[in-house]
Amino acid sequence: MNFLTIGHRGVMGVEPENTLRSFVAAQEAGLDAIELDLHLSKDGALVVMHDTDVDRTTDGSGPIAEKTLAELRALDAGRGERVPVFEEVLDAVRTPLQAEIKDVRAARALAELMRERDLTGRVEVSSFHDEAVAEAARLVPGARTALIASRYGTDVVERAVEAGAATVCLNIRRLTLEIVEHAREAGLRIIGWVVNTQEHLRLVRALELDGATTDYPEIKRTGRFTA
Repeated sequence: MNFLTIGHRGVMGVEPENTLRSFVAAQEAGLDAIELDLHLSKDGALVVMHDTDVDRTTDGSGPIAEKTLAELRALDAGRGERVPVFEEVLDAVRTPLQAEIKDVRAARALAELMRERDLTGRVEVSSFHDEAVAEAARLVPGARTALIASRYGTDVVERAVEAGAATVCLNIRRLTLEIVEHAREAGLRIIGWVVNTQEHLRLVRALELDGATTDYPEIKRTGRFTA
């Protein structure tokens, strides 16, 4: 099968997450796509960071939304890396991107950039929030979208279809054959996350998923399954 390997925040198992260093490492490892997270700074920049605040991944503290881009740039995001903006990632790597947005405001900012730079073929928009996925699909006709879920049941399929998503990105620890079959009946692609162990790889193969999001580049080699 055509199995997609997606680097989680770059290759966060070996490099500082959501940094240019991590994204370049993911590309050099040959991963098929790179997942990253987007927030808006106080002055409206699309900054790449997972949490709502900077405490865990930088030497600073406080909410991203209360800091200007200049203030965020002054922080160390690990090994001397700076907090990047999305435009820098687009220029630093050629690998397709899966951009996770946290709210409708970020969806609108990303949509504007996607229209300006004609990114529909390169960027898939994902979110845990149904309304953000629907907004991205509405604002960028033809955009590929994905609904992410951690705690879910078979209803995640109906939610994805209603939001206009073509893909569901699902917590591998909760995934069942029933949910996979339901998603297939609806014509959805299925990506499992986070797949870091041989046990989870075996489950991915058994369920015949379309891909896996991983913290480690080694999945690219072991993920090319054979019968």
